Amino acid sequence: MTKRKICVVITARPSYSRVKTALRAINEHPELELQLVVAGSALLDRYGNAADYIERDGFKIDERVFMVLEGENKTAMAKTTGLGVMELANVFYNLKPDAVITIADRFETIATSIAAAYQNIPLVHLQGGEVTGNIDEKVRHANTKLADIHLVASEEAKARVIRLGEDADFVFNTGCPSIDIAHGLIDQTELDFNPISKYGGVGSLTEMPENYLVVLQHPVTNEYDQARSDITTTLNVINELGIPTFWFWPNVDAGSDGTSNGIRSYREKHDPKHIRFFKNMDAIDFLKLLYHSQCLIGNSSVGIRECSYLGIPVVNIGTRQHRRERGLNTIDVPYDGVPIKSAILEQLKNPKNKRSTIYGDGNSGKKIANILATIELRFHKTIMY
Repeated sequence: MTKRKICVVITARPSYSRVKTALRAINEHPELELQLVVAGSALLDRYGNAADYIERDGFKIDERVFMVLEGENKTAMAKTTGLGVMELANVFYNLKPDAVITIADRFETIATSIAAAYQNIPLVHLQGGEVTGNIDEKVRHANTKLADIHLVASEEAKARVIRLGEDADFVFNTGCPSIDIAHGLIDQTELDFNPISKYGGVGSLTEMPENYLVVLQHPVTNEYDQARSDITTTLNVINELGIPTFWFWPNVDAGSDGTSNGIRSYREKHDPKHIRFFKNMDAIDFLKLLYHSQCLIGNSSVGIRECSYLGIPVVNIGTRQHRRERGLNTIDVPYDGVPIKSAILEQLKNPKNKRSTIYGDGNSGKKIANILATIELRFHKTIMY
């Protein structure tokens, strides 16, 4: 029997952890053949080169698409997406997949959707129907309207996709594959690696502390001119607290230069002795590091998703995760040093017992593969109202 060729496009570091267990389940399914395309910032060393981790995990990369334009501003984002459409159109023409998967809501993911939809290739969208801030809000719902099959991560998201006019028979709540990874950590009693010795990083913190914070803060694309001042606010708070901290580099977005330059300048001027900075980390190691931390600070969706499932205290700053479904583990604050510091101190008192299964139960990858193996693959639809 001919296997269905499922082409998955990964365009950024966080997208890999969002789909890793689904990739494995597709690869192992007897009726499916995985085609893997790695593109965008997932190929760039300055953002941690996710391609290295993908290959290390045993996956074969079928195509690499270099499409990121320098600038890290709004115009560069638009041009990167346009280049992505052109390059991915050729990739799909050559690979001839039976279906293409686009992931979530990053600005460049719509390039995957356009290149597939315009060539009558069935498009599968993972993690549609959620609400968030900045350009991601528009891109996520645009991907939904271009997609033919929807594999969402929550019941609320499923209802929202159907309200957008999509056929309910093609909308499935599979949960998020990243929760599959988190599920395996629930019973882990201690961190089984040293992030400093394993990943290096830079900074004056050289010994593994017993207790620590994690910071992951990205720019907000519709507030990109504030990126440097926003990151400086958080840096000031973490410096004042003096608690050992592992700090991660931002994604490539409009404003990333401001965030990155703010981190570099602060590090050179103040040389905080209790902070270690990292570009990237294996998805499982990153979740392990989070799981054994006292608190995550920043605006990453990992605080809303995986940390919710694991019960990790989170201080979510600003509007990047605006109106996202949250568990009880999260405190929301503006970009203001006083409430940020107050929220961190409050979260340090909270135990890790506020767990939630909003985004899945730890079996998403297999659910996704089984649906892809059996569902009708269509490339034409009409709005349902």
